[in-house]
Amino acid sequence: MIIDDYLAWCEEWLKEIHRLTTDKARCVEFGYFECPDKGKAIPIAYLLWNRIPFYVVKRLFGIMGLVGVQRMFSPRNEKFLWCVKDPDNYTFNLDLVRDKDVKYPNQRKNGKLKCNPLGKNPSDVWQFPKVTSGTDRSSQERTPHPAQFRIAVVDRIIKACSRESDLIMDPFMGSGSTAEACILINRPAIGFEIRKDYVDLAAARLSRFWKFLLLEAKSPPSFRAS
Repeated sequence: MIIDDYLAWCEEWLKEIHRLTTDKARCVEFGYFECPDKGKAIPIAYLLWNRIPFYVVKRLFGIMGLVGVQRMFSPRNEKFLWCVKDPDNYTFNLDLVRDKDVKYPNQRKNGKLKCNPLGKNPSDVWQFPKVTSGTDRSSQERTPHPAQFRIAVVDRIIKACSRESDLIMDPFMGSGSTAEACILINRPAIGFEIRKDYVDLAAARLSRFWKFLLLEAKSPPSFRAS
């Protein structure tokens, strides 16, 4: 699409998500693209902020490996917009996503621990290894999808912004990372994808994952695949 058409389309599906969702937190991810005569790597969120019907709580950064480019710095991050319907009433489970990598976990002040025993706040800059590909270096969760997220990224977002009873909706399901993360942390999920090859890819991936859980004698939540 040309940029104006793409932004209008984004506004359309964002309004539909706003209409369909309850007053719980939403996280919307946007990349960046080149704007002719304006810039080479313009974050899409910069062009959409006044079209988003949600209240934007914060922008988050995910550091996920290096992408090789020439004549500019290599992009290393994904930008997430943490959006909610009601800025005074939304789900945020900090204790479920605390970072246990604390440099001085036993440091005290006036006899009290300075750091929460569960870990520190992970902040708004997250670092994860990217999903690699290639012979002898491919990530275990690698699929043929060209823009695959780490399960760990989706896991943190869903844990922080939902409860077990909440239905998680992914309007662009891709390789099925959101659904797999939901199975792991006992959230029901629904997803949409217009490309049949990605639908088949996600279905096969989730089927393999489900069989793995059963073989490992886990107790996965009940769900119906369709």
